[in-house]
Amino acid sequence: MTAEPDACAVAHGEAEDKPAERTLVAVFASPVSRYLLAYAADAGYRTVLFEPDAARATGDFDVRTTPPELDRGTDVVVTDHHRPELGEVLRTALAGDARWIGVLGNPRHPGPHVEALTALGVPAPDIARVHRPVGLNIGSRTPPEIAIATLAGLLADRNDRPGGFEF
Repeated sequence: MTAEPDACAVAHGEAEDKPAERTLVAVFASPVSRYLLAYAADAGYRTVLFEPDAARATGDFDVRTTPPELDRGTDVVVTDHHRPELGEVLRTALAGDARWIGVLGNPRHPGPHVEALTALGVPAPDIARVHRPVGLNIGSRTPPEIAIATLAGLLADRNDRPGGFEF
């Protein structure tokens, strides 16, 4: 078994890091999903945009109009909680084997995913698996800032870290 390379050596280009097998699925084409997928690709994720509306399914990414297969290396981020397909998309994601599922949205407002999933008969313990809010609380407001906060939160979670300035 080989040791993990020292983070400092990797950061300085003195050692190569073995990339983790991980996938980020951004659900719904949106300004946030565009930045999120670009930043995630830079961070070593395999990126997928799942957009069930074929008219909106465009971009320079791996774009799917049918749900992609979700495995334990997959994180799913729903980037638009106003879409009518929200409940159905989340129910499908919950039925898969994704490592992490979250929905963007203001934490000061009730998450519409709860009502949508309840109406579809999804059990409360499954609904509780959906993270909201997502990302680190950095006061993000613009699509690039929201994408950075979201990706930073996913990285913290993957690395069993609290995020923020706690070490």
